[in-house]
Amino acid sequence: MNIVSEILKKSAENDKIKEITVQKDIELDIDVGTLLASDYNVIDNKSFSSNQEEYLKNLTRDNVQLIVNKIWELPTERVEEAIVAKLPNPTFVLPRARKVPKPKPLTKWEEFAKKKGITKKKKGTSKLKWDEVLQKWVPGYGFKRAEAEKQKDWLVELADDGTPKEDPFQAKTTAKQERQAKNELQRLRNIAKAKNVKVPRVGLPSSDHFKSSRQLATAVTVARVSTASVGKFQDRLPKEKDAKDIASQVPGMKRKREAPPKNALEEKKRNVDVLNGILKSRNKILKDDIGVPSTSTSVPREREGRKKKAGKPGKGAKKPKAGKGKRDPHTKVGGRKRR
Repeated sequence: MNIVSEILKKSAENDKIKEITVQKDIELDIDVGTLLASDYNVIDNKSFSSNQEEYLKNLTRDNVQLIVNKIWELPTERVEEAIVAKLPNPTFVLPRARKVPKPKPLTKWEEFAKKKGITKKKKGTSKLKWDEVLQKWVPGYGFKRAEAEKQKDWLVELADDGTPKEDPFQAKTTAKQERQAKNELQRLRNIAKAKNVKVPRVGLPSSDHFKSSRQLATAVTVARVSTASVGKFQDRLPKEKDAKDIASQVPGMKRKREAPPKNALEEKKRNVDVLNGILKSRNKILKDDIGVPSTSTSVPREREGRKKKAGKPGKGAKKPKAGKGKRDPHTKVGGRKRR
């Protein structure tokens, strides 16, 4: 605390710096853990209206000074020529729109490295490395790395019979793809481990996935009938039988034919069950939006009048007048065909 008192004394002796003591009618509610100060004092409207910027600047300076005074009251220590104060736990709960993010779970390698005390070494500023084969500086990763590897592997070793061995470029590409697939599999396993999801091991499934023989039989039956021929040409294991109660769920699978009803009561009960199943189903047999055509045989009066006019004239009807030579050449003319 001697260091703190000396700093405050020096700051008070300087005329350019204002005093560290601030007078307030109502003490501020200060939470040092979050560096938050709540000022409940009344605003001076006269000073605020005369010069807003100066008033807000002075008010902010005084409140910040009170927070700094509270920080200097905490126990301090010197770390690399700097005075550091450890803040206490906050008492004010800040509102959040979302939950506090949880720390990312460690992978298997990170847990092993933490347990053994292995630290990650930082790479140098330059990514160039001296290659003894090429006798020049080559990038360790990134751009022009693949080109440098091709220049190194320009010679292919031959066997005793004169036939070339495996292509080294293809072998490197295959090995790289295998490493990428292995890393991707390990990444997915780490995600499943963080979310407590069981991942099946390589090979046959364990008893954790099939807890009973019935589930295993169901899985085998579904896998066998999932072919285009619904399992007709698939070989069966010795003493293998189809799983029960899944024929209705698997399309194309043979179902056991029901025995005929023994009496009239049983037949009536079956028919009632079928009818109830149809009525309780969600699919409607007749949709409301489809109009049903009318079966009325009545003919409107307009059509009756048209039919009478289109027929032969009656006894009292007048003979239609001729066109008086005004004939349309485009229309088809009836009558006898001239030779």
